[in-house]
Amino acid sequence: MKRCYFCKGRVVEQKVRVDFRWGDELVVIEDVPAEVCQQCGEKYLRPEVYKALERLAKTRVKPIKHIAIDVIQFVKPVVVQ
Repeated sequence: MKRCYFCKGRVVEQKVRVDFRWGDELVVIEDVPAEVCQQCGEKYLRPEVYKALERLAKTRVKPIKHIAIDVIQFVKPVVVQ
């Protein structure tokens, strides 16, 4: 892919971090090969890479590190004046 589907920006191959959800679980997977739009940041994953992410999330391999995240509930939109 040479151009972004959404903004037509230039797309280049790079390794990215993916927040992958499997059911109620959130797994952060680093060094994932992807094509990334240099203008809007849209990430494109090849089908075989996505399948590998699914396998990683299901197998529960030993994590390389642990991070804590805050979860915030969206209540109502904020009106910007």
